[in-house]
Amino acid sequence: MQKPTESAVSSASGYDLRPLSKAERERLAVSLTPEERHIILDHGTERPFCGTLLNNKQSGLYACRLCGLPLFQANAKFESGTGWPSFYQPFDPEHITELRDVSHGMIRTEIRCRRCDGHLGHVFPDGPPPTHQRYCLNSASMQFYPEGQPPEQHTAA
Repeated sequence: MQKPTESAVSSASGYDLRPLSKAERERLAVSLTPEERHIILDHGTERPFCGTLLNNKQSGLYACRLCGLPLFQANAKFESGTGWPSFYQPFDPEHITELRDVSHGMIRTEIRCRRCDGHLGHVFPDGPPPTHQRYCLNSASMQFYPEGQPPEQHTAA
């Protein structure tokens, strides 16, 4: 996956990618539950098979719970058996930031929301075709929007 350029203001799909200020991020975080806050802001992980979006089969869009940036389409979701919602490709690759994660005695690739820097989960190279990627997400990091209902966008001022 290509990393977006730092100077990009909007993604190829037309969404504002300007980073949120620390103050705006904190303002939005006020509405998070303690668990959502721990996962999104402190890079936590929800327990497997407990996330509210794991078994969701509806058509629609998964967006960042904090800023509303679209992350994954429902038609890219698959059952990985891992206990977390899994997708084989993002809505727009520019909406995801990948970082090397060496926590917990292993090397993984952490994924975060490009706009608000919220922790989403990890990506692994063991997914299905055509990408062979498994984006393993925390339900607490996302909000589901049924087909035709766009997520509210919280962008940099």
